[in-house]
Amino acid sequence: MIEKWISHPTILKGTTIDLIPLEKEHFEELYIAASDKELWELIPTDCSEKVLFDKNYELALSERESGKQYPFAILHKETQKLIGSTRFFEIYPSDKKLEIGWTWITKEFWGTTINLECKLLLLRFCFETLKANRVQLKTKDTNFRSRKAIEKIGGVFEGILRKDRIQNDGTTRNAAYYSILDDEWTAAKNKIETQIAEKKTLMKDL
Repeated sequence: MIEKWISHPTILKGTTIDLIPLEKEHFEELYIAASDKELWELIPTDCSEKVLFDKNYELALSERESGKQYPFAILHKETQKLIGSTRFFEIYPSDKKLEIGWTWITKEFWGTTINLECKLLLLRFCFETLKANRVQLKTKDTNFRSRKAIEKIGGVFEGILRKDRIQNDGTTRNAAYYSILDDEWTAAKNKIETQIAEKKTLMKDL
């Protein structure tokens, strides 16, 4: 069994969202939010399909028990609705490294501060609580929107892993790998906080 690095329950509290531990009781509400196929167009597993949603989120709960993953539901504080999910996985305590991924947010909140705040909460926990050396992020090599977003928060491009995953339709995808290291965290945090402040200002002016 892998050493558990993240204690349960872990709740990450933000300004507009809280990241709360995923539980089976969240599945029904979360699946309704996840049922929009557009959310999964560039993700290998299409969890807009109920069978795949249940399979992958049941697995996330199971792997939390062994310390391999730690899944969160994204709770919008104002409405008290679940608007997405994210998780830690590829967790290696002995090497002080882990990955952030499986992040999706309902279209209503695209272009807002939500995704930035989500990444800020996750990364701050990784570097300031877990004292991680490395946090990894990856995305489909042709998902240029996601790649640009990772780079804007300080992710350093490391290369393309070819045929990294087999997708639902049987085709393979290449993955673009990024990372942020502990000695890069201060600069990355400043970038994220600046972008959040700029978006808030822009939204006020609209």
